[in-house]
Amino acid sequence: MANQAAFLDAIQKGYTFKGEHFKLGCAILNGEVVSGADVYLPLKTLNRHGLIAGATGTGKTKTLQIIAEGLSDASVPVLLMDIKGDLSGIAAAGASNPKIEERYQKIGGQWSPAAYPTELLSLSQEKGARLRATVSEFGPVLLSKILELNDTQAGLVAMIFKYCDDNKLPLLDLKDFKKVLQFVTAEGKAELEKDYGKISTTSAGTILRKTIELEQQGAGLFFGEKSFEVDDLLRISDDGRGMISIVRVADIQDRPKLFSTFMLSLLAELYATLPEEGDMDKPKLVLFIDEAHLIFQEASDALLQQIETIVKLIRSKGVGIFFCTQNPMDVPPSVLGQLGLKVQHALRAFTANDRKAIKQTAENYPLSDFYKTDELLTQIGIGEALITCLNEKGTPTPLAATMLVSPRSRMDVLTGTEMDGLVNSSRLVKKYNQEIDSQSAYEILTAKLEEAAEKTAAAPPAKTGRQKEEKSVLETVLDSPVTRQIGRTAASVITRSLLGALGLGGRSRKKTSWF
Repeated sequence: MANQAAFLDAIQKGYTFKGEHFKLGCAILNGEVVSGADVYLPLKTLNRHGLIAGATGTGKTKTLQIIAEGLSDASVPVLLMDIKGDLSGIAAAGASNPKIEERYQKIGGQWSPAAYPTELLSLSQEKGARLRATVSEFGPVLLSKILELNDTQAGLVAMIFKYCDDNKLPLLDLKDFKKVLQFVTAEGKAELEKDYGKISTTSAGTILRKTIELEQQGAGLFFGEKSFEVDDLLRISDDGRGMISIVRVADIQDRPKLFSTFMLSLLAELYATLPEEGDMDKPKLVLFIDEAHLIFQEASDALLQQIETIVKLIRSKGVGIFFCTQNPMDVPPSVLGQLGLKVQHALRAFTANDRKAIKQTAENYPLSDFYKTDELLTQIGIGEALITCLNEKGTPTPLAATMLVSPRSRMDVLTGTEMDGLVNSSRLVKKYNQEIDSQSAYEILTAKLEEAAEKTAAAPPAKTGRQKEEKSVLETVLDSPVTRQIGRTAASVITRSLLGALGLGGRSRKKTSWF
């Protein structure tokens, strides 16, 4: 009992906060929930990022759902990357069942169902408001990174962007970029090299090939108009709750280039658009990336570098980023070290490598007088997790094995009819789903080349250098005074000869005059 009293005191002191907070669950000791040992999350430090990890089926996605609900209730907008396609149920109210009732008898409090204000977003033809960005907005640096170009090739991309800016050639979609790339290596090569420098045909060919590869993964759907505005992710619903935006990317798991393109664009746009905020009482936006191991396994070095940079710097913009994955070791150490909140569900020890990973995972958590962390990681049940976060002073809270609260929204997906209703009532769908094909680089250059072709077809055939030279010599000879005199004399002789042959020459006229 003394041990339990000390544990209760440690949890209550560690998880008592002055600012806004919400309940995540109740702490467990020796397999039993300790009444009164409530575990809360402080809103003030949720922009210090977080990790939700655990083996398949241990409740990671439900934990993500619980935290998203708590943030929305606190008027904090949330952005969810739904890679598995099972988060849409947050838009519908949940239903009570015996398991939920039993859970709340242990952890205390009352459970009530609630549907949350939700917006569905899509990178493809999935239902929801379309997310797009123009090539110009993406910029030469990020485009070069996603295409994995070397310095020489990246320099050529920057040159092309500069040329387009100077010549008012808007780069809106990949069709525009490919057209400009083809133009500056053919008809426009001399023009470009005159003002901007030499162009390597080999480099241009490599860039074009990688652009086509990106296009084949579906990026043609992402690049274009109308560009998505970051402010539409920061909305508050009419009832004062934070809007939960769900990006449905279940259909692009096998297209890492497209997802990397989107992630690079989103993170860069958030960082560039949002002002510096310093320490806020609560975040302006929290981004959750479900199944993050899929990103880190497939991501290019450019994406990893960008994520690391953003995680380090975007905190001051009031944005928190949470990674949901199966094993903490899936997250690069440079990123893992930046995560303030850690929610660790059970891990499975089937192999020697698994046991080694569990020991390494245990070392990422604060030392505890009440738990053997490495053993506990394999023993906690579904809907339970080891938790530590940063308190309002920025120091880690005590490690707490926690029985989590239940989501108030539906723990299942929306039906097709429900999804259609959500989409049909969306203001963003009306704003972004209209196809726009403005006059841009492709149309301008195509018209320019067609005009040049028409002029060429209408002009007389050009004469060769030899023909010009021969004409020049002939004209010189014919125009000389000597030639003109010879011509007059020759003409006179020819005329007299013809007249003589006809009997009309000068002598004939004299003979006739003698009669």
